[in-house]
Amino acid sequence: MPHTSNTTSHSIWRRKPVSDMTEEAASSGLHKSLGLWQLTAIGVGGIIGVGIFSLAGLVAHGDAANPGVGPAVLISFLIAGLASAAAALSYAEFAGMIPRAGSAYSYGYVALGEVVGWFIGWDLLLEYVAIVAVVAIGISGYLDAFLSGFGVHLPLSLTETADVPGGVVNVPAIVICLLVTFLLSRGTQTFGRFELVAVAIKIALILGIVGLGVFYINTENYNPFMPSGFGPVFTGAATVFFAVFGYDAMSTAAEEAKDGRKHMPKAIILSLIIAMLLYVAATLVLTGMQNYTDIDPKAGFASAFSSVGLPVVAAIISVFAVLSILTVMLTFLLGATRVWFSMSRDGLLPGWFSKVDRRGVPQRVTWIAGLASAFFAGIFPIRAVADLTNIGILAAFVVVCVAVIVFRYTKPDAPRTFRLPLMPVVPIIGVGFSLFLISQLHWETWLRFAVWLVIGLIIYFAYGRRHSLMNPDSPRRRADKKA
Repeated sequence: MPHTSNTTSHSIWRRKPVSDMTEEAASSGLHKSLGLWQLTAIGVGGIIGVGIFSLAGLVAHGDAANPGVGPAVLISFLIAGLASAAAALSYAEFAGMIPRAGSAYSYGYVALGEVVGWFIGWDLLLEYVAIVAVVAIGISGYLDAFLSGFGVHLPLSLTETADVPGGVVNVPAIVICLLVTFLLSRGTQTFGRFELVAVAIKIALILGIVGLGVFYINTENYNPFMPSGFGPVFTGAATVFFAVFGYDAMSTAAEEAKDGRKHMPKAIILSLIIAMLLYVAATLVLTGMQNYTDIDPKAGFASAFSSVGLPVVAAIISVFAVLSILTVMLTFLLGATRVWFSMSRDGLLPGWFSKVDRRGVPQRVTWIAGLASAFFAGIFPIRAVADLTNIGILAAFVVVCVAVIVFRYTKPDAPRTFRLPLMPVVPIIGVGFSLFLISQLHWETWLRFAVWLVIGLIIYFAYGRRHSLMNPDSPRRRADKKA
């Protein structure tokens, strides 16, 4: 797509003008069909899923590397939610200014410069794909729990990864990734309708779980409330942080919104409020129904209802948990493809990736991202992938919170449909919480993340910097001049 601005440069800190992004969004070829409630459904669909149905039980129960936090998993969620809320307000301000696919990548590009935008975009490509994999692993766990209720036991070699004795590859997780990729490839309108219905079912399911589970709460299960002290609670917050974002991936669909400037900020805030209210209620019920030491870390609510003599309810939860968690996969796979599409359109990656079909779907990146998520889901354990996604999203949150401060003071007159309150206090809180949660992750996660960023740095200087449409000597700009 021709670049219309004269503000080009050879510097890696060059910033893309908001006007260019707005013009590109208006003529991108992506189908604009999403209203406020569909956007909110995508946000809620991205936030509520494996976090509540799998990670809540995992953090409460603990694993080989981390002691269980017990009922204090509620505090882990609240800490993560507070950090997420500060970042959500920063996203909302940017989304009202720049209704463009790309989310944090686009925001970093306009406020902090191309190299920062590149790093966040490159980061998000890995994180969103990995999130899809984590969710697929979580669904696989509930599917296994459902089949076990009928006496059907799949072999460990086909349902567990190599970190589990007897495990080889998680075949159900791979199949689920491919099915979700197919659904997303059918177009945004189809995806939006499915998401709206599935999220309604998800909310009804959680309300049903809470409403029924309240009658089976044993208050003795809340004692001790914090069996392992504060340290593991904060580590747990870093893990369940995976459960309190999703609106960031939803913001990548801004170009497919009917009125992105007006509806995106509202949808971001609404989706986080709805999700946090449901999380608080659900974690109280989960740890009240069953002692945290007995909770199944892979299918917490199913095991809780089985423990009180309701195996049929447990089976129903397993079925609907699978459906509701699918919305998370759809939201983040959408996010991965739209960030990839935006980076390609800007010239930082080959233009081959930004081609769309007659439905307005970038099919090439959709299937590549889907296959990559299937690979992660089939090979890697859930906690390793979850921690990897969290460090990347937390890094993106830091960049967005810093960017909103910089942009408020460098471009104070830019039209904003939403202005976050208490500037710069709120985004500074977001930066502080995000950096703190990053510090709670294991060193192996830091190492994997650093390796991915180094690979990205090599690609940027070998290809992206020279081909960027902000570079006056890029091949695509020279071709436009000749034309």
